Amino acid sequence: MARATAIGIIAIACWSALALLTRRAAPLPPFELLSLSFGVAFVANGAVVLRRGPAGLRSWRQPVAAWVFAFAGIFAYHALYFTALSLAPAAQASLIAYLWPLLIVLLSAGAAGRGFAPRHLVGAALGFAGTVFVVLGPGGAAPLPSAQPGAWAGYAAAAGCALVWSVYSVANRRFRALPSGMIGGVCGLVALAGGAVHLALEPTLTPSPAQWAAVVLLGLGPVGVAFLAWDHATKHGHMALLGALSYLTPLASTLLLIAAGITPMRWGILAAAVLIVLGAAIAARRPKRPSPTSG
Repeated sequence: MARATAIGIIAIACWSALALLTRRAAPLPPFELLSLSFGVAFVANGAVVLRRGPAGLRSWRQPVAAWVFAFAGIFAYHALYFTALSLAPAAQASLIAYLWPLLIVLLSAGAAGRGFAPRHLVGAALGFAGTVFVVLGPGGAAPLPSAQPGAWAGYAAAAGCALVWSVYSVANRRFRALPSGMIGGVCGLVALAGGAVHLALEPTLTPSPAQWAAVVLLGLGPVGVAFLAWDHATKHGHMALLGALSYLTPLASTLLLIAAGITPMRWGILAAAVLIVLGAAIAARRPKRPSPTSG
């Protein structure tokens, strides 16, 4: 379980680069970017599968229910996320969407296994408080009842985004016997679905060399390796601890944007770092075992 949880941290690290690479790929339309990046992930995973020969191909021969579940979770999450950011102010929508780590901690209590200890809930709550500082800043942002047209629909989509990803992550344990390699095939289905939505709703832009570089890095990292790692972690790792550690994603993402000169440094980032790291440390802390008494 400890090894699988550590693999989940790889997904968290990859997702930290999602915002930066998405900015580098701008102004590609959201579903065009979704289709291209998942297409890269599919091609990369397909090359690995073909290199492994028959054993690799067998990883894609799985029950239809497993394919439907993985596709629905991954595609619905991204569709709701992009919808939320297109309709509501980005700060508030992102904050609502980042309820998913806390929901993972809560939902894992009802799942089979160890459930969560109080330290996991405390760690997740501190992580969410840190995310408030990251997303809204020290002065806060506009209140939720925004005058932006469609804002409430955007907030609902963000809440749906958080619910979908938390339920998907916890319920994925039901498919723990299936290999994570099938996620590469799922990426191909998501790429096709994203392409269909793009052609129906968005104008097509030709990516520049710099945008192609961002698309390829997205496909290899936040979309490719990240989903494979997260699939393995949610099937075999400690879900409550993964939920608490996931709050490192918005912090690391913001630090990358600061390093790239896209986001200015502010004191709220330092406060967020303290809260998130403290929350992760509390969640990861193992309780002391009582020492045997002599007698």
